[in-house]
Amino acid sequence: MSDASAPPRPRRSYRYLREVFHFARPYRLQIIGASVGLVTAAGAMLGFGAGLQWLVDHGFRQGNSGVLDGALLGLMGIVVLLSIGTFTRAYLVTWLGERIAADLRKAVYGNVIRLSPAWFETNPTGEVLSRLTTDTTLLQQIVATSVSMALRNLLMMAGGIAMMAITSPKLTGLSLLIVPAVVLPLVIFGRRVRRLSRASQDRIGDVGARIDETLNALPTIQAFSREQDTTRRFDDEVEGAFRIAARRVLARSSLTACIILLVFAAIGLLLWTGGQDMVAGDITAGELSAFVFYAVLVAAAVGVLGEFAADIQRAAGASERLVELLNANSDIKAPVAATALPDPAEGRIAFAGVTFAYPSAIDRKVLHDFSLDVTPGETVALVGPSGAGKTTVFQLLLRFYDVQAGSVSVDGVDVRQAVPQLLRERVALVAQEPVIFTGSVTDNIRFGRLDASDEAVYAAAEAAAASEFVGTLANGYDTHLGEKGVRLSGGQRQRLAIARAIIRDPAILLLDEATSALDAESEKLVQGALDHAMTGRTTLIIAHRLATVLKADRIVVMDEGRIVAQGRHEQLIAEGGLYARLAELQFGAGPARAAE
Repeated sequence: MSDASAPPRPRRSYRYLREVFHFARPYRLQIIGASVGLVTAAGAMLGFGAGLQWLVDHGFRQGNSGVLDGALLGLMGIVVLLSIGTFTRAYLVTWLGERIAADLRKAVYGNVIRLSPAWFETNPTGEVLSRLTTDTTLLQQIVATSVSMALRNLLMMAGGIAMMAITSPKLTGLSLLIVPAVVLPLVIFGRRVRRLSRASQDRIGDVGARIDETLNALPTIQAFSREQDTTRRFDDEVEGAFRIAARRVLARSSLTACIILLVFAAIGLLLWTGGQDMVAGDITAGELSAFVFYAVLVAAAVGVLGEFAADIQRAAGASERLVELLNANSDIKAPVAATALPDPAEGRIAFAGVTFAYPSAIDRKVLHDFSLDVTPGETVALVGPSGAGKTTVFQLLLRFYDVQAGSVSVDGVDVRQAVPQLLRERVALVAQEPVIFTGSVTDNIRFGRLDASDEAVYAAAEAAAASEFVGTLANGYDTHLGEKGVRLSGGQRQRLAIARAIIRDPAILLLDEATSALDAESEKLVQGALDHAMTGRTTLIIAHRLATVLKADRIVVMDEGRIVAQGRHEQLIAEGGLYARLAELQFGAGPARAAE
């Protein structure tokens, strides 16, 4: 995450803003329609000035009521044009803002969801959430409101200056001399607003990250009675974000106040000069009235453009953060010339001399010259103390990371040469903490294979010993499970995860501590479901509870990223060493008891 005190580079921010506005390209017709409405509304407004001059010089001064009648009709016509143009502009520009924000969210999310786990080691999900919500909403508001108003007032300013020049070249020349005095504060304060905008958005990202972290850990926070401390830390984050935002608001308000002061002081000077010219007979009352009208339009337009300048600084900061996500690249990519995996899948696994360290701790090797061959249909259990590298084996097999040395292959193909999605279609994972998505029982089981029929869903639930408890739910398979499956017990969630793996019908099944968090009764049910799921498949099991892997074809003992022993339970007990010590701790005193 960015340091709040580090200013972004302005030119880069504007480049990012241009990249965001490229999302408007597919909507050229809407842009053309909005532009027509914009020009119509601006032209109608400028027409008031010409009508005002004509009315003063030919109506008021000559006392002609017919002229007044004609002026009213002309005014009504201008109002109709103004309303039509304003509606067209407002509707289409607001539609564009919503459409661009939606497309941007989809594009950013579509890229983020494909990034490797290594990317998330240094980019908290709360920060990503902030960018996808707060920053896209900010851009939507600016496109829908600020850009529209800025373009309208830009036309009003250009048209007003042109009409001022036609009405009185002398006064117009005097007006243009004041422009540098208006532009100077715009440049000075604009840079500060842009820097503070990026810092403010980063601090909001910190707040989002804190919310995400604490809400996911709510039971732990309450169990340790740390609500007050957690709230204090959150308050500190919010106050930090507020202080940056307050400085940004001060800079933006100062920018607007400076522009308004200078512009309206200039109008006062122009009125005084114009009054002198009218007394001298160099300009008519109608011309002075029209000139003042145009000058007010231009001044108001400059004020709005000053506000827009502050908005565009915020948009530049938001666009930079979004484009960073949009352009983020995953370390895990399909090769240009991918190697096809054999069909049908065999389930053969081979680790050959693998050395690996996580990108965030590249100096700390997790696996050292790790080699393991698993034959199709074999059940292999990985056991050992925490930090031995067991979970890393799963992550490398799924190609969430690439090895620094050696190779990992599935069915004889190096995983780096295969298309990651096709590789993972051959694998199903049942984790210690199963993920249950918001939705129904059917939705969660069918997540394993989206084209599965209802009958296949029922069969998978039956095989996973889940059908019995599903039948007790209010709406059966259509029961909405709530966020993260909060309405289910741990054993029920685990059985749904097993059903999801079964319906996928994978060649390789990965079980990561699938029963360690369950009570004895739930464990018995889940273990029976797992035995069914493992039939005919290559299975890798991570287990700390050795009782769950006694039936494995082979037990691989790992310690500090290396294989220190492998074999059947009885063989490893007889050999002594790490496995025997672990078994002795879990099964009771003495090798004989452990073997029994």
